[in-house]
Amino acid sequence: MTCYDRRDLGLLLLRLGTGGVLAAHGAQKLFGWFGGHGLEGTGQFMESVGYAPGKASATAAGLAETGGGALLALGLATPAAGAAAAGAMAGAAAVHAPNGFFAQAGGYEYAATLGLAAVGLAITGPGRLSLDHALGHVFNRGWMVPAALAATAAGTTVVVGARTRRVRAKKEGRQGALFEEE
Repeated sequence: MTCYDRRDLGLLLLRLGTGGVLAAHGAQKLFGWFGGHGLEGTGQFMESVGYAPGKASATAAGLAETGGGALLALGLATPAAGAAAAGAMAGAAAVHAPNGFFAQAGGYEYAATLGLAAVGLAITGPGRLSLDHALGHVFNRGWMVPAALAATAAGTTVVVGARTRRVRAKKEGRQGALFEEE
């Protein structure tokens, strides 16, 4: 095997692993598969952590994870797929950030790892063992990488920023009494 062949095999394995995990994670949200809570349960959770409306947020996250993950695994529309998955993971990381980095303590380690792998694949491309390659890279042009990442970054900034404002307002509303009444 030449170095180029090893690179393609490595990208295939990375795409299958990252994409498969993302797609399964999204299917938990959308369909309740693999022990997930489906749109209703996930929507309630999303609302509780500041993403409103909850069901629409669950649908968007589930589609980005399931669709982005499946497309990454297939190596199809890799820039858009990687950007969508990374955006969903940025939203998840925002929820887990107050718990620190490590997943063991509820931190953002898992979301960051999946998000960075997705961005890395979006930038690097899918390799020759992919549908993008088989289709002549019609959905994987060089200009698509910065366009997809910029659009996702802008959208994610708006969504996570709105969530942050909701969470802060909710905490401010829960402030305890300054003086005890007798």
